[in-house]
Amino acid sequence: MPPQRPLGAMIQTADPYHLLQVIPDAEPEVIQAAYRALARKYHPDMGGTDLQMAMLNAAWETLRDRGGRELYDRDRKEAAAAQTAPTEQRGVDERPPATTVPPRTRSARGRPGTVLDFGRYAGFSLGDLAIEDPNYLVWLARTSIGHRLQPEIDALLADSRPTTARPQRPKSRFSRR
Repeated sequence: MPPQRPLGAMIQTADPYHLLQVIPDAEPEVIQAAYRALARKYHPDMGGTDLQMAMLNAAWETLRDRGGRELYDRDRKEAAAAQTAPTEQRGVDERPPATTVPPRTRSARGRPGTVLDFGRYAGFSLGDLAIEDPNYLVWLARTSIGHRLQPEIDALLADSRPTTARPQRPKSRFSRR
């Protein structure tokens, strides 16, 4: 059995981004939504444990405001720079450390636009969504997370909407006049 670490040590050594299941450059709204969803899932009244909830709360306290998040990011970068160990041998069950991928401006399908890193369309560009599911773009533009994408969404949707009015259908002879 591995030695037990005190609760405070576990909370401080866990990466808040990993605990909240978000990427380090996620928008504050994404972090808040992730915290709320995980808090509902792991709350002790809903079948979670006190440890899970304490760790989520500690991660949220670190990332909830801009100052705390910048302080954590700076410490995280310094710790990463301090690690000068060469490539180490890993066991079969150990994963290599995660790397941060810069946001892409082109999807795997090759269509231009900001690539989403959240939700059911993670990995899709806005250009992909204009073709695949334009209604999702309309919804996204109305949400708080989509406000920063509003000009790009409007431009894509303007291209996909018809510029001329639809022709009038001839009236049926059975309709009321």
